[in-house]
Amino acid sequence: MDFCLNLLIFLITLILVICFFRKEGRWDSGNVKKAFRFFTVQSNALCAGAALLMCLAPGSDWAWTLKYVGTAAVTVTMLTVLLFLGPSLGSYRELLEGPDLYMHLVTPLLALISFCVLERRGLSLPVALLGLLPTALYGVLYAYKILAAPPEKAWKDFYGFNRGGKWGISLACMLLGTLLICLGLMGLQSL
Repeated sequence: MDFCLNLLIFLITLILVICFFRKEGRWDSGNVKKAFRFFTVQSNALCAGAALLMCLAPGSDWAWTLKYVGTAAVTVTMLTVLLFLGPSLGSYRELLEGPDLYMHLVTPLLALISFCVLERRGLSLPVALLGLLPTALYGVLYAYKILAAPPEKAWKDFYGFNRGGKWGISLACMLLGTLLICLGLMGLQSL
């Protein structure tokens, strides 16, 4: 069952990423670069790669640890959509349709089920803290791209984390939320 869930996570994400190469019926590699600015795509790609490794080396501690980090990252994605982006946009419609349904909800839920139910090994606090890495690293990249990058390399604040110049509060909230997710996953591994 775990093999099937991990393979499904990998295949769904692979198909969606391949679809990013297509724009208006033509292959367009620039579209992939645009897609990978989003934490959603990065976290799903990380989790999919880890899921594939779990298929290939299910007994490996490093594959399991990477799967944990990927699961924490897609959980951040899912909860950010459900608790922040949906309410701030006033609708979940565009966040939970088409490919976004899979990247915002389906693959995160599959990752949570596979990791917390079928891959339970117990999670120590030092390993649990590794789950902070994707959010922290993306936070640095996002801050640079919206606050300090030259105009030709800058991103618009598509997540709205710098509304009212409150980037620091947003980063602190995202890191605290990620820490709570990591501790929650650690707790679920101990059941």
